[in-house]
Amino acid sequence: MLLSSDAIADIVELLHGYDFYRPAHELIYDCILELYASNDNTDPVSVAAKLAARKQLEKVGGASYLHAVVSASSRGNSWLKDAERVQALAVLRRTKEAALHIENLAADGTAENVDRIADAAQAEILAATTRRRIGLPPAYSLGEVMEETLDEIEAIGSPRRPIGLPTGFTDLDTLTGGLHPGHLTVIAARPAMGKSTLAMDFLRATCIKGGAAAALFTLEASRTEVSMRLLAAEARVALHHMRSGTMTDDDWTRLARRMPDTAAAPLYIQDDAYSTLTDLRAQCRRLHSQRGIQLIVVDSLHLLTYGTRPFGSRYEEISEISRCLKLLAKELKVPIVAVSQLNRGPEHRNDRKPQLSDLRDSGALEDNADLVILMHREDAYEKDSPRGGEADLIVAKHRNGPTATITVAFQGHYSRFVDMAGPPPIPRQNTQNAEGDAFPWWETIVGPDVAAHSVPASYDAETATLTVRADSAAWATQLKLLTPQLIPRINAEAEAPTITTLEVVPPSQRK
Repeated sequence: MLLSSDAIADIVELLHGYDFYRPAHELIYDCILELYASNDNTDPVSVAAKLAARKQLEKVGGASYLHAVVSASSRGNSWLKDAERVQALAVLRRTKEAALHIENLAADGTAENVDRIADAAQAEILAATTRRRIGLPPAYSLGEVMEETLDEIEAIGSPRRPIGLPTGFTDLDTLTGGLHPGHLTVIAARPAMGKSTLAMDFLRATCIKGGAAAALFTLEASRTEVSMRLLAAEARVALHHMRSGTMTDDDWTRLARRMPDTAAAPLYIQDDAYSTLTDLRAQCRRLHSQRGIQLIVVDSLHLLTYGTRPFGSRYEEISEISRCLKLLAKELKVPIVAVSQLNRGPEHRNDRKPQLSDLRDSGALEDNADLVILMHREDAYEKDSPRGGEADLIVAKHRNGPTATITVAFQGHYSRFVDMAGPPPIPRQNTQNAEGDAFPWWETIVGPDVAAHSVPASYDAETATLTVRADSAAWATQLKLLTPQLIPRINAEAEAPTITTLEVVPPSQRK
């Protein structure tokens, strides 16, 4: 590295300063990387000057030692092999240290704390073998944190601000900023409200639409049932058609169209019915290390057991499980979404709406959670409710912002919720197909520019004619020219009857 900048470019992704056995080599390595990052020379003279400015030159053995290192360096392009050897020896060294520490922990272990020792052993071995520094984490002064904080504030205020992982619901993402690393989110509702479906929607937004890796730990459904729900939601094929064997040719066409993208999604499913928190924690660490997962979903929290440690009550066990999930989220720096049940509190209220105090089995669950989303559907209690097909996502706790109630559309036959934020759809009574779906947002089909100057007015099922009103003759002309391209896109993407004619009405022809 003192001889060639090409070596630095190859090695920087492989080695860390703490991989070197001698502290002097760590100081030299970090100094080289700093010079390289600022586009300065990394020859022995420059490195010696930089170390001297830091008053560290004598610690590394002086300028003479740097020249000795250069003289002893192997020539040619063998630096990658040398770097891999340094890294391998560092892993062995840290593994030995971890083994000694684990042996000391086990020597003092008892039947009561065996699960804690096992967890500590897993964490130490993983830290040693994934090239991470072991020991106490660093403490940062406020001055060191302030610059990073200001960068984040500035990024949040930018038009294309980077937020946490998207949930797939515009209003929810606007309120919370998405699912943030290190946060524990709890989705809770009474049975049959769709809480597992909402968690699956979060996974779809992350894995299928966002391309980020995620893990689902499900104790309620098998992996094939999970796959069916994903396909039903993505392909807009009724789930009961799949399960009853009554899929139509159109259903198979939709399924085939969405199958490649769905199958390629980096979603890892664990459906072991005997999983404990200890198993879940070990699997999460392994998937995070090997697959780079960015989201973890646990469905459902109340079917999970802690492990070998006995508890006096289920209340204490759920409290400890929620605490450990929060700590796991912080350790792995990923958001964790846990699905939970509510007690019968909502059943005793006139409006049946859930409250934060209705979380089942443990008050510690609401304490440990950063975000609590309670779900409510009026049509689950009143079949003739005027809000049929709607669901309320009640953000009852938001540690970093305000609370609110967000309304989304519920499409139970497709096993999904649909975002209702955006331009209004065509009136539902004129645009239902055989499955009862409303026509999609006009903006989704034509784009925001065209949508700003036009709006769908009605749909005639007998003639398969969609009537669109434009705000000027110029935009009406443009839409008429776009008709051959719009009709195939509507048929391919929209949840509506097949459109054969797109009739555009400018203001001059309106009655």
